Amino acid sequence: MTLDPLFGRVSEGRSGVLLYQLPTLAVLVLALGTLPLSGVLSSTTMVVTGTLVVVAVSVAALVLPWKTYDDRWVVLVPVVSLVGLGLVRYGTGGVGSPYSAMLFVPFVWIALAAGRHNALVAAVALVATSQGPGLLLTDLRSTSDLVRVLFSPLVYGLVALVINEIARRLRLQLADARATVAQRDSLLVDAVRASAEARSSETRATAVSRQLSGLWDAVTEQAIIGTDLTGRIDSWNPGACKMLGVAQHEALEAGLVITDVHVAEELRERVAAVGDSTPLDAQAALTALVRDVGPGSADVREWTYVRPDDSRLPVQVAATQRIGDDDAVVGYLFVATDMTKAREFERLKDEFVGMISHELRTPLSSILGYLELLRDEEDGPLTAEQTQYLDVAERNAQRLLRLVGDLLFTAQVEAGRFPIVHQSTELESVLRAAAQTFEPVAAAASVRLRVVMDESLSTVVRGDATRLGQAVDNLLSNAVKFSPAGGQVTLSLVAHDERATITVRDTGIGIPDTELDQLTTRFFRASTATSASVPGIGLGLAITKAIVVAHRGRLDVTSEVGIGTAFTVDLPTVVE
Repeated sequence: MTLDPLFGRVSEGRSGVLLYQLPTLAVLVLALGTLPLSGVLSSTTMVVTGTLVVVAVSVAALVLPWKTYDDRWVVLVPVVSLVGLGLVRYGTGGVGSPYSAMLFVPFVWIALAAGRHNALVAAVALVATSQGPGLLLTDLRSTSDLVRVLFSPLVYGLVALVINEIARRLRLQLADARATVAQRDSLLVDAVRASAEARSSETRATAVSRQLSGLWDAVTEQAIIGTDLTGRIDSWNPGACKMLGVAQHEALEAGLVITDVHVAEELRERVAAVGDSTPLDAQAALTALVRDVGPGSADVREWTYVRPDDSRLPVQVAATQRIGDDDAVVGYLFVATDMTKAREFERLKDEFVGMISHELRTPLSSILGYLELLRDEEDGPLTAEQTQYLDVAERNAQRLLRLVGDLLFTAQVEAGRFPIVHQSTELESVLRAAAQTFEPVAAAASVRLRVVMDESLSTVVRGDATRLGQAVDNLLSNAVKFSPAGGQVTLSLVAHDERATITVRDTGIGIPDTELDQLTTRFFRASTATSASVPGIGLGLAITKAIVVAHRGRLDVTSEVGIGTAFTVDLPTVVE
């Protein structure tokens, strides 16, 4: 048996009122059943009236919709029942009735109800039904009568308060127990859900781990080597085994570090190139490998790996950071691609381009020479039509000669052999010469050429004036070529913080963002250029970048389709 039916329903549910009334009916039936045996019937009217009152209120407890009433009205049932039982008591001997104890059944019900006021109601109701008739018939002349009148209500009140307090505490404990059970059930549900999610996550993690393991083992053409922050190797894929000739367990058990597979001379050159005077120890060598590795970005460079038999292998290595569970860097990942075939292909391609260029330059020079002889022929002057033909032939021959020169230059760039004469060069002079060269070209294309620089300054760099002029010429040529009639090309020079920035800005057709990274690739042409049928073969920007990089500079580009393009050349300056 739980406490719920005893203490919960009256204050909480507004239901089961008849259930609480059943003990009162039971004691009334018991009293009426034993009445003939007791012989204490003194007033049939009072007994009948009290019985009818109890029966009536019991019927009301059964038929009335107590759920729709306030809980306070439910207390009327035991109060009225207490009155009815009081009448039965007085009809069976009054104070001396053997049935006086039955008054405590509804009294306890009232006292159990929520609220301290119900304790007072219970006490008053019990005093009224048990002492009321006697008080009305007594003149209270004796001290004992006075004590009885004062003592009984106090005792009943204290008993009601005790019952009410016990019930209140039981209700609080029951509420706490219910809350604990609800919390336990909630925790149990959460635990079951978490357990199911954990099993699901474990299953997914196992599947992902199996998939990654399969992918790891399937990569055999690239060497993937993982290290901790000190460079010690802790991951070695089958591609590394194939490329370097070292089994995975051998690499891991030997305690190799990443610099062990690199040529020391290259690491030393890299350290010197970044201006680090630190001796080439293990830490300095690792720093040289990962110096330019940043969050979310890889450093891609060409290196040379060395095998255990001292044979060497040219590779392109992409170095990235390894991120741990707490988003902290825990090591590095080096993905190497064998460049042997690519290097051989590039060598053969450059040899072919160089050979073809040399073979073309000789007959072109001869053609230009003979064209010049025809133009200077004194025996028979050329007609205007013949002169026009010679101009067309000479112009196209010069164009071919420039193309051959560009091809030769790009071959020299790829081979790292193109000449640069380092001397003090004033950039203002270079820009003025370039502007003078392209003013007539821009005018012929109905494009305005604007030069913005401080003529009173002298910005000096260490470099080759001819090559720098060639770079600016290439940028101006593209700007004019891609600008529509009525457009504008701006050539500007700004010096700041020991750097000089040359900007060539046009109002041309622009370049898509997705193609900007490919602009300096040989023979690449933007989709906007091909769709607009702008002539060109895609060598100018490759040559320009090579010249800028050779001067320890940087070439950047920003563009918006339909708005225009801006190329910036950033170069280090010198103070003279």
